[in-house]
Amino acid sequence: MNTVRVRYFASIREVLGSGEQIELPEGATLGAVRDLLIARSPAHAAALARGKALRCALNQSLSDESAAVGPNAEVAFFPPVTGG
Repeated sequence: MNTVRVRYFASIREVLGSGEQIELPEGATLGAVRDLLIARSPAHAAALARGKALRCALNQSLSDESAAVGPNAEVAFFPPVTGG
């Protein structure tokens, strides 16, 4: 099992707090992390729902959900950002 730090930003942070640590099986992907978190609680399910547009980062680099998450990684979830 790998220990991974998960961080939340913007509206997700308002619902779930700044982050948490989770245990993942070897070879887990960002998509598996999202699914594991969705199953954790109703609040997680609402904030990270599959129908929502979310961005993922792995070790501070934008990544897609197929990226493998290694030991001691940092995973971040945040909504798409617009600016002007």
